[in-house]
Amino acid sequence: MIRLMRRLACAALILLAVTAGAATPAADTALDRYLDGLTTWSATLTESVVDARGKSVGQGSGSLTIVRPGKFRWDLAPRGAGQGGQLLVADGRNLWFFDRDLEQVTVKPIDAALSQTPAMLLSGTARVRDAFEVSAASRSDGLDWVKVVPHQKDADFRVARFGFLGTDLRRMVLEDKLGQKATLSFESSQRNRPVDPAQVNFTAPPGVDVIGTPLK
Repeated sequence: MIRLMRRLACAALILLAVTAGAATPAADTALDRYLDGLTTWSATLTESVVDARGKSVGQGSGSLTIVRPGKFRWDLAPRGAGQGGQLLVADGRNLWFFDRDLEQVTVKPIDAALSQTPAMLLSGTARVRDAFEVSAASRSDGLDWVKVVPHQKDADFRVARFGFLGTDLRRMVLEDKLGQKATLSFESSQRNRPVDPAQVNFTAPPGVDVIGTPLK
């Protein structure tokens, strides 16, 4: 699940890293239209993971909140986890990973955390196409699909596909180098609605082990 959360974080950063108007003038994919004018976005989600043979290896549910530029909150729990599961928060300075089952928090400055992933830094000026190959894919399941492939060979994911209905993100599919595939379906999405700042900030609960030193 930790590896899955890292891959999901990379995909979230694709959505976060481009500021309004940062797409190239010639670009016109559903992803560009989704990003145009986007300030906040939130949704509930369900996820399923299969291995390279198509065998189910995990299911879960949670939520995603994005505040551009540079902040997001992933909350994901495996099926049957109750109050367990993992929380990943980017607050603009630090990336926090809270494993509720282990009662452990890991924190790294965003620059250091992202140096270990294929994602570009959340500078607010980066362009998606500087780090990823972005192309429109065939329409299927009633959705317009966009394929995103990282330029770096050591990326945590091999390919990501985003399915849109108009400007609404409905599905995201990520594949890693071993052929494992994570599919996320989004519901009850809200675009450019006010977000409580507490949602994209993190304070470690009392008594929880904290590994790392956050930037102040």
